[in-house]
Amino acid sequence: MLCLCYQQSHGYNPGHISAPNKRAHIVNVRTTKPRATRGRPPIHHETWSKVSVVLFDRQIVHLDRLATDIRGKSGKVLNRAEIIRALIDGLIDSGMDVTGTGSEADLRTRVARRLAMPNR
Repeated sequence: MLCLCYQQSHGYNPGHISAPNKRAHIVNVRTTKPRATRGRPPIHHETWSKVSVVLFDRQIVHLDRLATDIRGKSGKVLNRAEIIRALIDGLIDSGMDVTGTGSEADLRTRVARRLAMPNR
């Protein structure tokens, strides 16, 4: 089976198409189940982009300890990226209005205050 696909000339997300940098090419699409491949299995069920951010060493240490504690208590493995995505989605799902935030410190204070509130 052949498929006409679009590939971005720049960027990390081949599933995301944005003009004017797209170009068409034809690829073979497997119709049978592929053999097991090396590396991690694809787990993302929506379009995604790879983003680099700077975190402080103390934040990395905390994320690693949190991942270790989660694994110790539940037996489930969560990596840094999964924890960060969950925190971002939690903020989004909360409906909290942070548009009036003026700085990183202000945002941190607002989120911490909201999370510390009993019976939100």
